[in-house]
Amino acid sequence: MNGTQDTTGTASPAVIVVGSGPTGLLLAGDLAAAGVPVTLLEKRPHEISNLSRALVLHARTLEQLDARGLADELEAKGRTLDRLRLFAHLDVGLDKLHSRYNHLLVLPQYEVERVLERRAIAAGVDFRFEREVTGLTQDADGVSLEVRGPDGESSTCRAAYVVGADGLHSPVRKAVGLPFPGKSAIRSLVLADVKLAEKPASVLTVNAAGDAFAFIAPFADGYYRVIGWNRAHNVPDSEPLDLDEVKEITRLALGHDYGMHDARWMSRFHSDERQAPAYRVGRVFLAGDAAHVHTPAGAQGMNTGLQDAVNLSWKLVAAVQGRAADGLLDTYQAERHPIGKAVLRSSGGIVRLAMAKRPWSRAGRAVLASFIGAVPLVRDKAIGQITGIGYSYPAPKGAHPMTGHRAPDIALSEGRLYEALREGRFVLIAPEGVEYKEGDGMGRAVVAHWASGRRTTVLVRPDGYVAWAADEAGAGDVRVALGVWGVEAAV
Repeated sequence: MNGTQDTTGTASPAVIVVGSGPTGLLLAGDLAAAGVPVTLLEKRPHEISNLSRALVLHARTLEQLDARGLADELEAKGRTLDRLRLFAHLDVGLDKLHSRYNHLLVLPQYEVERVLERRAIAAGVDFRFEREVTGLTQDADGVSLEVRGPDGESSTCRAAYVVGADGLHSPVRKAVGLPFPGKSAIRSLVLADVKLAEKPASVLTVNAAGDAFAFIAPFADGYYRVIGWNRAHNVPDSEPLDLDEVKEITRLALGHDYGMHDARWMSRFHSDERQAPAYRVGRVFLAGDAAHVHTPAGAQGMNTGLQDAVNLSWKLVAAVQGRAADGLLDTYQAERHPIGKAVLRSSGGIVRLAMAKRPWSRAGRAVLASFIGAVPLVRDKAIGQITGIGYSYPAPKGAHPMTGHRAPDIALSEGRLYEALREGRFVLIAPEGVEYKEGDGMGRAVVAHWASGRRTTVLVRPDGYVAWAADEAGAGDVRVALGVWGVEAAV
């Protein structure tokens, strides 16, 4: 693609990302930080809205942001919560979570977007706002996008690869002919940003009672986000919403409206459960809400999209730079689609428990919640799914048990694993005293050593998952493992 031009008169990027939400910003920033020319197209004018719905960063997402040097800043902006309460009978502590981030971080999506946009700008992403994708064609060498600009005129942008991170109504997904099967799980949810006369006892306040559900979380500026639903008042999204209705729903669900006043924004919306059957069509990929949408339960939507970006970015970098192992880009579908499906199940299950109508259904909810809270294996699996640290990727038959699993923040002689991952490369963790030759070939892998006496040799992917491991490994074994993943090394 080097040296070619599109109809805007500028050199074609290697990758075009469509959509400047959290998923698109993280992905574009990763690509640019690795030296890949990337253009980001966004239909809206340049602005970061404070009306976005996502409010929580989970442990696995925070680990990935730590691998980019961003987690500490975001932690300072938000409020941490060390307990997860879904219903009156399920209140689970997160302090035993096997992560540096053994908590939830309550932080509005727009704060996340500000940090990711700043990083993307610094890395050299070419932002083009007020650009609407109206068509797409692809061939063996690349993808051409028809784009309508702010003046209404059309132009063609071309790249080796395109990623649609353009949301629920994704023009990219529609252009490649992918359906988006699913349904509306909840209708007539209400959302409001308000001030409260009385401060709730918890950072997150959430409960379901009778026909109502409500959720309250704080912003840093003194406002609170309220999300609510009342089964008895199921009306179209276009129906006007006033503060009295929000108060009523909150009283029904929580027993108290906390003296809500001064609403700066209110909206009525519905929540869908949908997933595209494929996340890749040729040279076009889908990520975030363009690939899957979930109910708000468990606050997993934004987190799942950010994990899509983390999984895909390093693979696209390898492909653009001619280092991708055979079938590497296909692993995006194989690894992320099952997790998107699992999130649909878990978030949908939480919603259905919250929506339980009949007395025996509510009694069953109480029993199930108590069971989850009381049985450690069940509780840990549920928390692992919600926080993201419990997911792993498929491993080849006969592989070491660590292969495919999330790598924790291993203590290294040289520091922490997630500090080493900030270079955006593979990290080879060797036993203490085992050295490898440094040279041009090792430029694709960071060599580090266990701070403990462990003798396992581990190759960690740029996204923090174990690519390969061996309890006893010679230089030849390491060379083969690096070669399988397209990582050049001199050992």
